[in-house]
Amino acid sequence: MRIAVIGAGIGGMAAARFLLREGVDVTVFEQAPALGEVGAGIQVGPNAVRLLHRLGLAEQLRKTAVVPEFAWVFRRWDDGRVLFRQPVGERAQELFGAPYYVVHRPELLDALVSGFPESRLRLGRRFDGLRQDEARVVLHFESGEEESFDGVVGADGIHSRVRDHVVPPVPPRFSGLAAYRGLVPIERTPAVDEPPKVTIWVGPHKHLVHYPVSGGTKLNYVAVVPARGMATESWTQPGSVEEAVAEFAGWHEDVTQVVGAADDLRQWALYDRGPISHWSEGRVTLLGDAAHPMLPFFAQGAAQAIEDGCALAACLAGVATADLPMAFQRYERVRKPRAVKVQQLSRQRGLEYHLPDGPEQEERDRQLAASDPLGANAWLYQFDAGVLEEQHA
Repeated sequence: MRIAVIGAGIGGMAAARFLLREGVDVTVFEQAPALGEVGAGIQVGPNAVRLLHRLGLAEQLRKTAVVPEFAWVFRRWDDGRVLFRQPVGERAQELFGAPYYVVHRPELLDALVSGFPESRLRLGRRFDGLRQDEARVVLHFESGEEESFDGVVGADGIHSRVRDHVVPPVPPRFSGLAAYRGLVPIERTPAVDEPPKVTIWVGPHKHLVHYPVSGGTKLNYVAVVPARGMATESWTQPGSVEEAVAEFAGWHEDVTQVVGAADDLRQWALYDRGPISHWSEGRVTLLGDAAHPMLPFFAQGAAQAIEDGCALAACLAGVATADLPMAFQRYERVRKPRAVKVQQLSRQRGLEYHLPDGPEQEERDRQLAASDPLGANAWLYQFDAGVLEEQHA
C-alpha cells in the first residue's frame, strides 16, 4: 500500500512514523524548501506521550522536554495570588503510565523526523490538487509534476487544501482573540519557573501561559488578548514587545517581566472551525488541524493530531488496497467523536479564562480551588489511540 501524507508538521510526521511502523509505503510531501516547525512551546499530555514513546522517542524527548512539577498553577492577574496548583510530575506517570511534557515544537519535530527515511520526505513540493478514481489518487503539484498513490492523508493544517477535496470550503471562525508568543532565555526570568511548572495568569479579557522548554534553558510564553485589529492567522508574523507589555498594564509585575523579556515575538489571530460533516472521501482523509482545528486553550492540538496518526495506522494495518476507503471510514468513525469533543472544550475554556472580576469569576475561582484536573481529565489522558474497539472511541 502506497500512502501520501501532505504536510510535514507534527501531525503529518507522527502519522508517517506510525504508518511506516505498520509496513505501509509512505511518502511525506512538504511545501517548505527546508523542514522546520514554526511556533514555540507546546504541552504534550500523557495520551500523546505514550504514543511518542511507542515510536522509540523516549530517550530523545527526555533530553529536551521538561516534566513540570506543577501543571497547572493558576494565578490571579493583579496580585499574583495562587488560585490553584496541580502536582503533575510523578503523579501523571503513576496515574497514566506516561509523563506530562512541555517541549519546544522544533525539538519534537526533530525527534519525529530523526527516524524517518530521508528518501521518503519530499521538500519544496507544494500540493495543487488531486483527482481520484476507485483504484488510486493522483496528486498534482505546482511544479507541474504528478504522482499516483493508493491513498492520501491531508495533514496540511487549518488552511488545508486537501480538505477542499473532502468537504465544501468553509472559512475558519475568528475568535476575536490574538496571541503573542515569545521564547526567552530562562536567566532573564529568575525564579519564575522554579520549580518547573505551567503557570496560567487569568484576568479580565486576557490571559498569559508560560513554562520552560529546551531542557529548562528557555521560557516559552503565550499571551492571549483581544485582537484589536489583528486578523492574520500566521505563526511567523512579527509582533511588538512594547504593545504586548502595554496589553498587561496594571497586571502583576511577574507578568510584565515575562512578556517584556523577549527580544522579539510573534503574533497571530486565533481561528478554529466548527466540526465538519466528514473527514474522508474515497481514498482521501484528513487529520490534525485539517480535520479539527482547535483553539489552544485545552493544550491538546498537537496531542490530538498525534492520536490521529496512531489510530490511522492501526486502521490501515493489514488492509488490502481495495479496502482502503473502508479503512479510512473506520478511522473517522473511531476518531471523530473524541476530537470534536476536545475541539469544543477548547473553545469553551477560553471564555472561562477571560471572565471579568465579579460573581462569575469568583465562582470560577472557587471551582478551581476544589478541582482535580488530572483526575477529572482521566478520560483524556489515559486514552490509548492505538486501541480501536468502537466503544473505546
